[in-house]
Amino acid sequence: MTTPAVADRSGADEQPGQGTRAAVLGPPPQAPVLPPAGRSRERSRRRTGRIALRTAVVATLVLLTVVFVYPLVWLLSASFKPRSDVFDNRLIPKTFTVENYLTVWQEAPIALWLGNTLVVTALAAVTVTLTSALVAWGFAFYRFRGRGPLFTLVLATMMLPGAVTLIPTFLIWNQLGLVGTNVPLWAGNLFGSAFYIFLLRQFFLGLPRDPFEAAMLDGASSWTMFWRIALPLCKPAIVLTFLFEAQASWTDLMRPLIYLQDSDTFTIPRGLKALVDQFGAGGESQWEVVVTAGVLTTVPMILLFFLGQRYFVDGVATTGSKG
Repeated sequence: MTTPAVADRSGADEQPGQGTRAAVLGPPPQAPVLPPAGRSRERSRRRTGRIALRTAVVATLVLLTVVFVYPLVWLLSASFKPRSDVFDNRLIPKTFTVENYLTVWQEAPIALWLGNTLVVTALAAVTVTLTSALVAWGFAFYRFRGRGPLFTLVLATMMLPGAVTLIPTFLIWNQLGLVGTNVPLWAGNLFGSAFYIFLLRQFFLGLPRDPFEAAMLDGASSWTMFWRIALPLCKPAIVLTFLFEAQASWTDLMRPLIYLQDSDTFTIPRGLKALVDQFGAGGESQWEVVVTAGVLTTVPMILLFFLGQRYFVDGVATTGSKG
């Protein structure tokens, strides 16, 4: 009985010429293998570089923090010092006193100025946020002829310095009989702001169109889509716009100097100017009163920033994500 021969198939799967190419090209190059001691030194060098970079970043951040925070800490410390120690540059007062805060409330209508500023700031921030959002929504959502040139024209208004429109704007408010009131400090925001229109348009452009198309199929109006879909989706941008304008209105001194004449209508910046004139270098040199009033006017903005910090960071991080 014969046994069938078994064919040798060891080279059956090789492609023609494969062995020849391997013989000509040789084996693929291998990465150099470092000895254990070399690998350890390489890892140690990389770890040292990362630690040095992290240390440099932390040191830079600490230095910048000190530079920005020191004036505020100095102001707060000086408000608790007597007149003779205001400029001694001690961050911890040698003589601690709260008399300065009582003097400020007695010498100036701080509560009235704070109330005026709060009303003006709220009206200015709310009006400019809503009107700018409406205009930005129109530029972002609707397609119409001349949209590009018209938007360019809106942006071009940012190139005009405020001094150019100062006199014409004053003449308009004077003809309306509103000079001497707080109306000119916020009513101009009813027409929006080019900067905020650009800012909010960037957010609206980044929204998906599917929710709006579904809302249109359900018969939703343009106002409904804007109020119930667009604004909630752009909440960080809306809060960011509100914070920017609130800070700008709270610290505005130019317009109160032009339009306000009676101390009962003064805002905080205009009131501080009056206190500097009365108690500063041109007056009685009671700088402890001036710095204490400065602390009282700075605290509300610090609180507002911390309340909206999360939206502030989110809004800045996503601004300009789509053009």
